[in-house]
Amino acid sequence: MRYFYRAHCAPETVLEFARTFFTSRSFSAQMGQGDHARFTGPLGAVDLLVEIEGGHYTRVNVATSAVGESFVDKRAKRFLAELHGREVPAYHVRGAY
Repeated sequence: MRYFYRAHCAPETVLEFARTFFTSRSFSAQMGQGDHARFTGPLGAVDLLVEIEGGHYTRVNVATSAVGESFVDKRAKRFLAELHGREVPAYHVRGAY
């Protein structure tokens, strides 16, 4: 599955949060060239590509190696929800994913 989110923080901030988020959930981090990272776990992988788009925001692209309701996919969606929660403190992360 593929998802994207338009963040308002720097790409480095997104990558650091992703590393912290996924490694605390038993994924191993492989920080790639530039603004790319791959997080692998026993049930699959999450690819993250962060790029500045339009000069106003950072586009966060997340792709998983699994289908929409798998464990890995739920972790990717939770990452995007928590990233949004960091940017907008009034936002309450909901959902069981």
